[in-house]
Amino acid sequence: MLDDKDIGKLIDVFATKEDLKKSVENLTTKDDFNRMMLALDNYANKADAYFQEMVALTHKVDRHEKWILQLAEKLGLKLEY
Repeated sequence: MLDDKDIGKLIDVFATKEDLKKSVENLTTKDDFNRMMLALDNYANKADAYFQEMVALTHKVDRHEKWILQLAEKLGLKLEY
């Protein structure tokens, strides 16, 4: 048979209704997860657009550098780096 001492030990070990309510309040909801995924998707789209712009800009700079080198060669100029 359980006495008061044993019941006290059980109360210390098991979570109370209030403990469970507090822990459930801190759980992530589907809405939280969906908002996070939407933010991540928006960031990924912006990053992708940025990287595409950087690739296009790199090609443009390379093309301009080639033209400058061709002009310098035709004019007999030596370019220093």
